[in-house]
Amino acid sequence: MWVFILFCIITTIQITYYLLLFGRFSFSKIKNKNGVQFPVSVIICAKNEASNLIKNLPYLADQEYSEFEIVLVNDNSSDKSLEIMKGFQKEFSTVNKSVKVITIDKENAKGKKNALSLGIKASKYDHLLLTDADCTPISKNWISRMASCFSSEKSIVLGYSPYRKIENSILNKIIRFETLFTAIQYFSYSMTGMPYMGVGRNIAYKKINFIEAKGFRTHREIISGDDDLFVNEIANSQNTEICLSKDSFMVSEPKINFKEWIRQKRRHITTASHYKKTHKLLLGLFYISQFLFWFLAIILLFLNYNSTLVILLVFIRFLVWYPVILRSADKLDEKDLIRYAPIYEISIIFIHLYIFLKNKIAPPNHW
Repeated sequence: MWVFILFCIITTIQITYYLLLFGRFSFSKIKNKNGVQFPVSVIICAKNEASNLIKNLPYLADQEYSEFEIVLVNDNSSDKSLEIMKGFQKEFSTVNKSVKVITIDKENAKGKKNALSLGIKASKYDHLLLTDADCTPISKNWISRMASCFSSEKSIVLGYSPYRKIENSILNKIIRFETLFTAIQYFSYSMTGMPYMGVGRNIAYKKINFIEAKGFRTHREIISGDDDLFVNEIANSQNTEICLSKDSFMVSEPKINFKEWIRQKRRHITTASHYKKTHKLLLGLFYISQFLFWFLAIILLFLNYNSTLVILLVFIRFLVWYPVILRSADKLDEKDLIRYAPIYEISIIFIHLYIFLKNKIAPPNHW
């Protein structure tokens, strides 16, 4: 009896999250802004990314924007990254589009946060746009769309960075669905005045934010978090904007090996324990309710206890869940994930549980 009561409570919590929180994002209207074109510094840190730099730097040089610079930070690469950066600098620097190359030697290589700090320090403009070497802008208007969200009040812009689609790959669809749902969460929280994270593959903020926060000082010793922990520290309901224009998307290269993806996710998830207490509470409650919803539904159906009511509650939750996922996938150009979305959701719930337990037993200690 108590299991069924708990299931009813959990279902109510799930429906509340989808209706009141995630629904706010999924059913919102996308408005392309046409604000002032501030000069922008695009910053990319790279470590042994020669092939990605060859592929993606020309896309940055081809951006249609009035005035910007590209700051490339070579973080002690052992391949031809530095050579490629300098060749790009020589070829593409113009009056309104300059390229800077910052080199970090072995003695001063201290991880991405240090590399990013040096890149920001070397930048000449007050508006910063960050991405990674393996990311490709979806259009020539990436800088324009992201920068248009800046204003006198808005100093942080959260963008979307989907992973490249790989045909006939279940792993790729799981990775992309996990990325989609993460975006639904951080966009929704931002729209309700509680921004808690962003992704370093596509994020912008003013240099003054970085200076006033004294860089990554409060989480310098944590392996990751140059994006989400920084946003979690400085973002609030007044200074944060989201950019949903499809022209602003920055496509990233996905892992093609399950083991490598798990290693990446283990590193990313370690930062969540350092979020503000309110964020940890809300995110934790959602995950627990999400896990218990499916777990208890399976238990109750297996025991054949009130099966009709259990199926009805699962159906009601699905009626709320499906439109949110569908509309969000349409907004973020991930509609091919809809057909098997429930399977991807259940898979990710248990993968996250595995990663959480794995990190508890043996915390990752490398970048």
